[in-house]
Amino acid sequence: MKHFVCGLLILSAAALLAQVPDTPAPSAPPGSGGAPSTTIIPAPRKSPSTEPSVPLGEEVPMYDPGTEIISWGGKHWNITNQRIFQARFEKYLNAPEQTDAANAEYQKTIRDILELLSPQNVNNTKLYQAYVLLFRAAAHDADGGVCNALASAVATAWQAQMNQNQLAQTAEELKKAMNVEQSKAIMYAAAQEHSSTSAANTSKKGGSAPVVNPHEMRQSFALKEAAAFQAQIAALTAKREVSALQARIQFQALMLQLFLQRRFQHVQIACHLYRQIFNEGDSAIKVEGQTKEFFTKDLGMPPTVSTLLSLATEAMRDVREGVQAYLFLADRNEMDSATKRLSEAFLVGEYMPEIRTLPREKKRLALTYSQKANRLVSALSVKDYTQAEQLINELEAMAKDFDSTKARAAVETAKTVSAMHLAKARNAAIAGEKQTVEDELKQAAAVWPRNPALLDMSSTIFSQSDLQQKAIADFDQLLSQGNIRQIFNDKLRFIAAMATDTARQEKLKKVLEDMQVIEAAIARAQEFARRGDPAGAWEAVERAAQQFPDDVKLNQLRGNYSSEAASFVESLRTAQRLETHGQIGSSLAWYLKAQRHYPLSDYAREGIDRLAKKILPSS
Repeated sequence: MKHFVCGLLILSAAALLAQVPDTPAPSAPPGSGGAPSTTIIPAPRKSPSTEPSVPLGEEVPMYDPGTEIISWGGKHWNITNQRIFQARFEKYLNAPEQTDAANAEYQKTIRDILELLSPQNVNNTKLYQAYVLLFRAAAHDADGGVCNALASAVATAWQAQMNQNQLAQTAEELKKAMNVEQSKAIMYAAAQEHSSTSAANTSKKGGSAPVVNPHEMRQSFALKEAAAFQAQIAALTAKREVSALQARIQFQALMLQLFLQRRFQHVQIACHLYRQIFNEGDSAIKVEGQTKEFFTKDLGMPPTVSTLLSLATEAMRDVREGVQAYLFLADRNEMDSATKRLSEAFLVGEYMPEIRTLPREKKRLALTYSQKANRLVSALSVKDYTQAEQLINELEAMAKDFDSTKARAAVETAKTVSAMHLAKARNAAIAGEKQTVEDELKQAAAVWPRNPALLDMSSTIFSQSDLQQKAIADFDQLLSQGNIRQIFNDKLRFIAAMATDTARQEKLKKVLEDMQVIEAAIARAQEFARRGDPAGAWEAVERAAQQFPDDVKLNQLRGNYSSEAASFVESLRTAQRLETHGQIGSSLAWYLKAQRHYPLSDYAREGIDRLAKKILPSS
């Protein structure tokens, strides 16, 4: 079938050159008898140099059955992947089957016409019956008015033949008149010769001068009349030949037009009508240029009526086999091959009854498959590999013969490459390389724009960036408030957020070092308290609280231990207050009292030492 599709497409694209007779020359001026004289001369041909140049080897379209690509004039088309073809094919797949009574009657009428025109039924009666049935067939929508065109062509051919008969009869009458004039001319010539002889004898005897012979004038007139009749006969003969040629060429043009329209049943009817009307068994079809070369060189057959009939018959057989193959493959769930076979059959025989009567539910299988296949192509073209993978699985389940190798390779390759870029982006994010993260995310998006992992990673990275900015803002706020304990409690968050911020890293380091001092003091205080020494515990936190007065935990422990060692704390604070006011004696007394409450007190010992130096400077 592909070989025939190739031929049909090349015929369609070549656009059939000049299906008209050669242009006749203008009529000659009227002769002496008033009858026009017409001669037929070939129309001038264009010089080869004036023809548009085309690439060598591309004078006609070239078709590659392996790829279903047709090439012409340096351009390429996929015959089954064009929007026009896809639109017509999908319209056909959604249309109901034409199995109603009207279509059945139409097909019966077509069969009756072909039966009446079959070679074993050649007679004028059956020819006229077939002619009448053409009008009945043309009344059906399925015919599209094609039978009307055929009937019109038949009527035109018959009228041309009647005109030819009339012209032949007129030419015969003119021939008889010409013969009469020629006979007169011969008779006048003989009479003139006799008169000339008599005049010569008279002259020898000394008679009068000779006079003009009337027979000579009559002979001249008769010859002119005979020449005029001959010119009229030639003109009528040429006119009759042109009329016959025009009728044949017009009918041949209609046959070729029907063939290119893929109306193969009508091509059969037209070929049978042509043979019977023109009484030609295998008349050559008048084609020129590339179309003639296609028949003679590419197909290896002469452009004849028999060739056209054979091609139409072969096309009908191929369509029937294509539909049968589709039904067989569809039953075996081999929808990839089945859809191709149906599209090929539709491309060749769109108007064949086998195509038009195929049940809609059978056609919908091909429609579903082709729609999914087209969606897969679209998904791959826009790099939607999630949708593509889903469609591949659906097509594999629907069609056992679906070849998913290339599609799956494209999906898996894209997934692998995208994952590699995402891994690089993740590592760059950990290292704080923002430009690398951006570049890798762009490359991952270019490979697989709708990758779910890409969306998740982008969200994670962006959320991490937001968290980083928030952590930095919190750190600055807490540091300005002196709340280093809260910074210490969230140290892991701040360490991660300031991995690339050197200045803040130094501040964070100082906070952590200060917190080590605070925590060490708290640990000592808790140890004193565990041993039942609240005064020692108070002194441990008191010294740290003086250095870090804003620490909440220090202040809380300070208050707790001061209540447990109230006498010591009160004595020590009274001594410190009196020392501040310059009351050295009273202050010393209170330091000694505090030391009695807690002999190991560093604060009491240091206060006593200071006051002793003031009282006894030399010591």
